[in-house]
Amino acid sequence: MSDANIALFKRWFDEVWNQRRTATITELFAPHGVSHGVAEDGSDLVGPAAFLPFYERFLNAFPDMKLKIEDAIGQGDKVLIRWSATMRHTGDSLGIAATNKPVAIGGMSLARIENGQLVEAWDHWDKLAMLQQVGAVPAFAPPSAAKSANG
Repeated sequence: MSDANIALFKRWFDEVWNQRRTATITELFAPHGVSHGVAEDGSDLVGPAAFLPFYERFLNAFPDMKLKIEDAIGQGDKVLIRWSATMRHTGDSLGIAATNKPVAIGGMSLARIENGQLVEAWDHWDKLAMLQQVGAVPAFAPPSAAKSANG
């Protein structure tokens, strides 16, 4: 079952994020499925209807996003994917004025799959790096730069 689950989760990433197929969201994300870690306020998103607004806001901010699967591991009903993404910040739908700056981030997503659908997913990705790259949050100065500035 792990191989089929890995293929399903890879399909999710390819079709949803790279091909922009919203129909795949409603097909593969269970109506009662829970997505942890993507909502801006930290809440869980339940079902495709709750996930779609996040998805649309994110792609409006980064319409050229390309996601690459780096690793995929499956055991039983769970699949873990390590991914990287590149994009350019050309929209302001996340509450940050478009900067046209390039962004490169990485993350991991763990999904539990039942009956050919995602029923629970945990997403962890470098949101701080994304915010720093678009200039919304200042980047930390390296220790040597901090010493010379203070010293």
